[in-house]
Amino acid sequence: METHDITGILEKHKDDRGGLISILEEIQAKYNYLPEEALKSVSSETGRSLVDIYGVATFYRAFSLKPRGKHLLSVCQGTACHVRNALSIAKEVGKQLAIKPGETTPDKEFTFETVNCLGACALGPIVVVDGHYFSNVTSGRVKEILQAAAAGIDSESARTRELAFPLEVNCPKCNHSLMDESHLIDGYPSIRVTATCGRLHGWFRLSALYGRSPVDYGHLIPNDTLVSFFCPHCHEELNGASKCLDCGAPMVPMIVRQGAMVQICSRHGCKGRMLDLTGVNI
Repeated sequence: METHDITGILEKHKDDRGGLISILEEIQAKYNYLPEEALKSVSSETGRSLVDIYGVATFYRAFSLKPRGKHLLSVCQGTACHVRNALSIAKEVGKQLAIKPGETTPDKEFTFETVNCLGACALGPIVVVDGHYFSNVTSGRVKEILQAAAAGIDSESARTRELAFPLEVNCPKCNHSLMDESHLIDGYPSIRVTATCGRLHGWFRLSALYGRSPVDYGHLIPNDTLVSFFCPHCHEELNGASKCLDCGAPMVPMIVRQGAMVQICSRHGCKGRMLDLTGVNI
């Protein structure tokens, strides 16, 4: 770990009120986990206690204190998936990778996790790889899925497999809910933020269904335009360190109430979304 890298991240967020989550998210994006020395540096430079920093790092399940693999694979073990033989799928993944749930392969290619429920029970058993969903999985498909992940999952073909299920999200800066029950999209409360695009400034609402991308906004925004998102409560910009796998634009992080993290592409018209479910217990 290079100390100047952490210093650069902290300098970038020095005026970011309540930006600890953004700092940790950027550190994790760089190292693929949160190194102990990095957390100590954050404590020393920001004046926050190490206990508080570890509290945030362990509360949000999207953060990891252990090195992760290049690819994150999650197998749902919820009741509906369990009765459809999800246990055998998890065993096959463990057999193929030669690791147990919660472990990472020695070559750092795969981290294998099990999760309790993904909320799309009718389409189980479900396997999630690098934010892309595979439904109705059988043990015989595990090898195919691992090979696809190692080769790089094509985003368009993967998108056809994505499931649409509702998320409830909070601001990563102030932890206030971003849900707007008065304005529905796809039949569910929308995600409400404020946004700027050039000289335009106003409200922006997104569908809360993961796997869907409808939006509603106060100004006409041309496709392919980068949009800056802000929390309507603390007014902090929702900026992250990750780039969209589809178009390379900055991703906008939001905290899912169950402890995961969803990231949405900031380029208007791009459908790029990633959901980190590591360790989620819904």
